[in-house]
Amino acid sequence: MAPKSKYLFIASMDVDPAKEALFHEVYNTEHCPELGKLAGVGAITRFEAQAFQVLIGGQTQTISPEGQPRFHAMYEIESPEILSSPEWGAAVELGRWPEQVRPYTTNRRHTLLRLTYPEE
Repeated sequence: MAPKSKYLFIASMDVDPAKEALFHEVYNTEHCPELGKLAGVGAITRFEAQAFQVLIGGQTQTISPEGQPRFHAMYEIESPEILSSPEWGAAVELGRWPEQVRPYTTNRRHTLLRLTYPEE
């Protein structure tokens, strides 16, 4: 299935264990829904990093996410410009996120990926 957007923005982070329940509640019921209302934002999905095994070069290797952020939100976006728009800036400051959640996040990383396959 071909992706619907040309770009994928990934926000990755850890959260203080004492705030994890609030983190998920706010992310799922406020933060993602508000960002999803913006023009140019498509599907939003969230993931948690996991250790896994993979067969490479005839050998099974165990891959650990140690040191990497545990939680990842992936936003399909039409253009990188959406990320610096006033609308995006306003949406990320709505609700409980800026005061009750963001201060308890660490190991934050933001990545922008451009689709290279499949081509149009």
